[in-house]
Amino acid sequence: MDKVNFYLCNMKHLTIIVPDGENNLSSIVGAYKIFTRANARWKETKRKELFTIQLAGLSNEVEFYDGLFAVKPHSHISAITTTDLIIIPSLNHNYHKAVKGNKLLADWLVEQYKNGAEIASICTGAFLLASTGLLDGKSCSTHWSAVDDLRRMFPQVNLKADRLITDEHGIYTNGGAYSFLNLIIYLIEKYYDRQTAIFCSKVFQIEPDRNNQSAFTMFTGQKLHGDDMVKEVQAYMESNLHEKISAEQLSSKFAVGRRNFDRRFIKATGNTPIEYSQRVKIEAAKKALENSRKTINEIMYEVGYADVKAFREVFKKITGMSPIEYKERYNKEAVT
Repeated sequence: MDKVNFYLCNMKHLTIIVPDGENNLSSIVGAYKIFTRANARWKETKRKELFTIQLAGLSNEVEFYDGLFAVKPHSHISAITTTDLIIIPSLNHNYHKAVKGNKLLADWLVEQYKNGAEIASICTGAFLLASTGLLDGKSCSTHWSAVDDLRRMFPQVNLKADRLITDEHGIYTNGGAYSFLNLIIYLIEKYYDRQTAIFCSKVFQIEPDRNNQSAFTMFTGQKLHGDDMVKEVQAYMESNLHEKISAEQLSSKFAVGRRNFDRRFIKATGNTPIEYSQRVKIEAAKKALENSRKTINEIMYEVGYADVKAFREVFKKITGMSPIEYKERYNKEAVT
């Protein structure tokens, strides 16, 4: 085998898919640019490129933002019989329409995964990936605002809403919006090496090694369910932040047996009553830390905590940082 053919045979193939419908253009362009730069760096240091990079979809052209921009994929997915890595961009917020309109693409994803390809979804691209069944029983992250919809549409997926990146059995997912840049750097390190990932992180000014999106989450409560009793409990928790309420007290107050109370609450919200109460309290504490000059102790008491250590531990578990760190990051004018 001559050197050219050997080189071509040893190159990997990256497919960035362009689904039909409104998608997130930045996640397509960003993935393409960073991988192209990684390829160029690899060629400079190794005298060859690692990936052949192609955009592929179902249509010859896909418009974005009411026709302001358009993407013309290199090829139709049917022309790609073998690929090593597939990147699914973020979708719009009409998930049902996006999933329904890309059924052929979903089938192609399943076929490629069975043939050995790895798949990475960006933000709400997880909905398209979940529709294939490939995420059943696997960990998955997405944008915090889409968590309830994903949980309702695909209950068999092991949702990890606070994780920035999940990596399981050749399937990668990530949190929302521009956090996809961290996923791309993660994949660069996995496929190229640490040095190339650091190089790209510096060129594109992306903070490497982020592992959660907790600090960015705005908890609004999982209300998209039909259990009126649970909705009443949620409203009570949110209106009585200063109280320290146990699950026993809540089940008694709403005249529901403790076991049944817990079962219904978890089914409706995805959290235990205690977990939900903690998230409501910490969300209120976050807003106070962002917008007021109150001390951490004052805020702690307002949301029903009397023990500084307990408050700090719960706050860090949910946000990924301490109350002081959070305040310093999001409220520069505050007095600590």
